[in-house]
Amino acid sequence: MNLWAIELGKGLAKLFLQPLLYWSLFLVVLAGYRRIKQERKNFGIKIFDVFSEWKNTLFFTLLLGVIFSVIFLGTGMVLSYEVMFIISIVIILLSITGKFTLLSPSYTIGLTYVILLFLPFLGKGTQPFSDISFSVIVILLGIGLIAEGALIWKTRKQESYPELIKGSRGGWIGLHRLKKLSIIPFFTLVPSGLITPFAPYWPYFSIGETTYSLVLFPLLIGFEQAVLGNAPANAARRLAKQVILLGVFILVLAIGSVFQSWFSLAAVVLSILGRELINYRFRTADRLSPSFFQRSKAGLKVLAIIPETPAERLEILPGEVITKVNGFRVSGIEEFYYSLQKSGAFFKLEIIDFNGENRFVQGALYEGDHHELGVVFAADPYRKKRLLSN
Repeated sequence: MNLWAIELGKGLAKLFLQPLLYWSLFLVVLAGYRRIKQERKNFGIKIFDVFSEWKNTLFFTLLLGVIFSVIFLGTGMVLSYEVMFIISIVIILLSITGKFTLLSPSYTIGLTYVILLFLPFLGKGTQPFSDISFSVIVILLGIGLIAEGALIWKTRKQESYPELIKGSRGGWIGLHRLKKLSIIPFFTLVPSGLITPFAPYWPYFSIGETTYSLVLFPLLIGFEQAVLGNAPANAARRLAKQVILLGVFILVLAIGSVFQSWFSLAAVVLSILGRELINYRFRTADRLSPSFFQRSKAGLKVLAIIPETPAERLEILPGEVITKVNGFRVSGIEEFYYSLQKSGAFFKLEIIDFNGENRFVQGALYEGDHHELGVVFAADPYRKKRLLSN
C-alpha cells in the first residue's frame, strides 16, 4: 500500500506537467472572450462570464474522473506516455479550429487510434512507439462518449448561449448554442514504476511491462450544437440520449476487441460515422422545426436571462412569453420597457410558461439591479441599432 500511496502522489503531481491542462484553461478563457465579444455585438451587454463554458462542471467531471480511474485501475489498463502524448496533440490541433464539437471523443480518440494504426506504415514498417494496446484506446473512446452524453444531459435550462441570426423572412430571430468544455482527470497505469502485479489476472490490459506507475491524465471533452427549433434543455436531453447509446454500443465493441482485434477498428469507424450521423440528423430536424425563439403574437418571448438579475431570482426562463407588465399588455420591446419604468421600484409580470399556462411574478428593483430586469429579447443586433442611431 505504501508503494501505491507513493505512486498516487507522484501521479497527482504529474498532472501539473501536462501541457493539455494549461491548454484547456487557455481554451476556456479564449472561448469565453469570443462569446462575450459576440454578446456585446448582438445585445450590447455581457450575459455570461468568461468561464461559463466550464462553469458548473467541476464536481461532475471529478465524479466522472473517479469512475474512469476505477475502470482503468480495476482492470489494469495501461496507457503509454506516447499514446497520451498523441491524444494531447490531436486534442490541441482540433481545438485550434474553435469548434467544440470536434472535441468529442469520437474525433479526438478516434483520430488518435488512426494515427497510431498507420504510424508503422509511415515509418517503413517499424513501430516508432512502444507496444500499444488498441483495445484500451477504444475502451477509453467508449466510456468517453458515455461521459460526453452525460455532460450534455446535465445542461441546465439557463446554461445555453443566445445568438441572433437572420430568419427566412429577413427579420432577426434567436437561437441558442449548447456548448461546454470539460476536463476529466483520471488515473491510469503507465509502464515502469514501483507498482507490481497483485494478482495473476492483473493488469489485464498490459503492454509487456512488469512494473507500473500512475499518471493523472486530463482528458478534454467538449460539445457544441446550435438549437433553433426547440427549447435548449429539451434538445440537450434528446442529443444526450443518442450520444450515450452510441457510447454504450462502442464500449461493447471495444470489449469485444479483446477477443477479436478487428473489433477495435470497427468501433472507431462506427464511432466517427455515428457521431456524424447524430449531428446531421439533429441539424436536419432542427431546421425543419419552426423557430422556437421567434416573435410571439401573445407577447414577448424571452431569449435569455442575465445571471444575478431580478429575472433570474424570479425564475423566468428562456422560451417563456411575457404578455403583461403591471397590467399593461406588451407586444413590443419598447412597450415592455415603458410599462416597466412606470411601475417605479415594484413590478408585476404575467407570463405564459412552457405548458401554455399563465403565471404571475412580482418583485422589487433594488439598488444595483439591472434596470431592465435582466431579460433579453430577440431584436435587431445592438451594433446595427447603434449604427442607425448615429
